[in-house]
Amino acid sequence: MRAQVRIIAHCCLDSPAPRPDDIAMTQPGTLHIDTVIFGGGAAGLWLLDELTRRNRPALLLEAHDLGSGQTVASQGIIHGGLKYTLSGMLTGSAQSIRDMPLLWRRALAGEITPNLSKTRLRAEFCHLWRTKTISSKLAMIGARAGLRIAPKKLDTEERPPALATCPGTVARLDEQVVDPASFIADLASQHARRLLQIDVRHGLEFVTDRDHTVQTIRLINPETGEPLDVLPRTVVFLAGSGNASLREAVGLQSSAMQRRPLHMVLARGELPTLNGHCVDGSSTRLTITTARDFADRTIWQIGGQIAERGTELDTPELIQHAKAELADVLPGVDFNGVEWATYRVDRAEAAAGGRRPEHVSLMQEGNVITGWPTKLALVPALVEAVVTVLPECQEAPSISPDHPLADRRWPRPVVAAPPWENAQWFPGN
Repeated sequence: MRAQVRIIAHCCLDSPAPRPDDIAMTQPGTLHIDTVIFGGGAAGLWLLDELTRRNRPALLLEAHDLGSGQTVASQGIIHGGLKYTLSGMLTGSAQSIRDMPLLWRRALAGEITPNLSKTRLRAEFCHLWRTKTISSKLAMIGARAGLRIAPKKLDTEERPPALATCPGTVARLDEQVVDPASFIADLASQHARRLLQIDVRHGLEFVTDRDHTVQTIRLINPETGEPLDVLPRTVVFLAGSGNASLREAVGLQSSAMQRRPLHMVLARGELPTLNGHCVDGSSTRLTITTARDFADRTIWQIGGQIAERGTELDTPELIQHAKAELADVLPGVDFNGVEWATYRVDRAEAAAGGRRPEHVSLMQEGNVITGWPTKLALVPALVEAVVTVLPECQEAPSISPDHPLADRRWPRPVVAAPPWENAQWFPGN
């Protein structure tokens, strides 16, 4: 018999719980289950949906709010690869992502699974506009190379009000923009009984073999203190930045992951609706998406190159930089009375020497799978990769009706609030 190693986990995650008919109980407080997923963001919930439809007993564990890492903080654009072809070349990144918008569009229309027809869309398409530089003009031409979704130049009368006076080319790009919080809520509502809230600091313990195979996941109910032993066939870490501490907890290297930070800008006030990218040279100078806050005020999320440079700036400096950039690329927009805020978020990815990985990333060690989608749009590709390497499923008996998972005594996570709801806002000049 192989020796066991008990490792106490101290890490960070998100999660609600499973149906009585698809989780096996062998004795009080013990569950045998096919797959345990850590992380209640886009990738974890999409995988849970896929496994459930394949009749594979699965459970998702979340330490914080659903989507609270990168998902709800994202701008929600279902990229088709344009930003990776601005040099005029069809890069590996563009090839890996170019089919994703069509797949997402069908899911959002309810034509394929997962059925995302209740997910709220911020926009059916984006706009692309260039600055008046020569290099930017060349980038607009190169952006058409090899994409499923390419820019379509708009006549002056077809431009949205925010871009009416831009001196350069304006194009339409059929990349949908989802509301990330709505997307998470849509998927979570379909599988609420398969989600559990966990306390990773005081209520999570892994029992592993010497080869890092997880034999038991010992959980403590955060509300009642009741123990629960989960015996999984496969464990999948899809917790974004939380993957590093989870891997450490089962004896795997955390250096398999890298973080690339962003410092995003928020604007709030009487702003026009705008979703799109300002192209300058071979990069997106800035990317703007429009949302509404809980008080029905207009919010702009501003990313792109400005958010990457912003990692070196404090909040007041970044706001001043953002004002100057916006005045330059959107000369027709009035920013008087607009309020400003910023927030920081890390892009968690497989280690690639600080560069952005070109594809989804997957690692399999023992019965542990670790994955990073790289981009929101690539989540379906990552889930497909995970399903491909899973072992053949074995049928499990049903759970007792008086088990804490059956009678809903285990707490369930809620969907995270968008970043602007908790931001510190500063008045404009």
